[in-house]
Parts: sequence; C-alpha cells; structure tokens
Amino acid sequence: MALAIFDLDNTLIAGDSDALWGDFIATNGLVDSEIYREGNNYFYQQYQQGQLDIHKYLAFCLKPLTQMNLDELAIWHDRFMEQVINPIMLTKGKAQIEKHREQGDFLMIITATNRFITEPIVRQLNVDEMLAIDLEIKDNRYTGNIVGTPTFQDGKVTRLQQWLDKHPEHSMAGSYFYSDSKNDLPLLKQVDHPIAVNPDPELESIARDQGWTVMDFR
Repeated sequence: MALAIFDLDNTLIAGDSDALWGDFIATNGLVDSEIYREGNNYFYQQYQQGQLDIHKYLAFCLKPLTQMNLDELAIWHDRFMEQVINPIMLTKGKAQIEKHREQGDFLMIITATNRFITEPIVRQLNVDEMLAIDLEIKDNRYTGNIVGTPTFQDGKVTRLQQWLDKHPEHSMAGSYFYSDSKNDLPLLKQVDHPIAVNPDPELESIARDQGWTVMDFR
C-alpha cells in the first residue's frame, strides 16, 4: 500500500479555494468588499510568486472566521460549496484518485488551505486522510489562531513526517505526490513519484529538467 498524496487547490479543483472563499465572503458582504479583495489579491500574488508570509496571511484571512459562530459559518460554507466549489471539481483529478484507490493505495490530501475551507471539499473526494492548517476553536468559534505547524512549503513535509511517526504502518516507499505549485517542491522532492499537475512555470521547468511526470487535469 503506497501513499498517494494530492494537493487540493489548482490540482483537484480548478481554482484556489482560499482565494475563492475570500472573494465569496466579499461578494456576500461579510467583509468590507474593496479592502478585503485588495488584501486577498495581494496575498494570492505573493503565494503564486513563492513569497507568501504564511503567518501574515493567516492573520488576515482567519479574522473574518472569528466574527461568526461555527453554525453560522457552516451555512455560509454550504452555499460556497454549491455556488463556487462544486462547479470546479476536476473530473480527471477524481479519476486519478479512483485509479489509486483501485490499486489499493492509501489516499491523502495535504493542503496549505485551512481545514474550515477544505474539509467539506475533501469529504466529497472520499480519501483516507487529510492534513491542513488546523484552527483553534473556543466556545463554538474560531479564535483566529492556528494549531501546530502550518501545512505550507516545508511545513507539508514536517506535518507528513509527524503523521508517519504516529502511523508506522505507512512509509514513503513507493509514494506519489501530485501538485501544481512550486511552493510544494519540498514535498515533491521527498516522494518516489513526484507529479506536476498543470504546473506553474517554475515547477514545470523543474519537472521537465528532473524527468518528473507532468499531467493535465483540466
């Protein structure tokens, strides 16, 4: 049983769920639309350039989650799923997951987006495990703080190793990782089968040079 690991944003869905959630809450008046969109766009550009300060970004994007309780947020997330996420789920990505399922592989998604946004998306994909940025909850509300190491860049490797330490029945032998982003190079370099999916230009160049598989899920 090999680990078949997938990134989520721009890999299994045709967009970035974090940025799309930001646009969704701005459109629906849950934040100051102009100010939030400006910040959201700024941080997304930083991410694409591989220059994102994850802690500054989390301070920005988690603040709106603290303004409602978990029940209210769940209602808004249901609408987000229906209106934004479901239309951009990638059929080829789902098919690749099913291929690994049929092979008997252990299916995992590791995403740099927080668990509130991604858990309902991942649930639809019916994988065995997910690692995401975990959020602190007190009194039925998010506090705006995170728990543990954020699953971003080297943090994906750290969190995966922590998981492996707790699950010694699994190892990196024969492992796969599918991702679109140069931000995921630390983990791509750790697996036996790194796969670039609709990669950004820098990742595509590295993948071609290294002889990695390049796939198109779009």
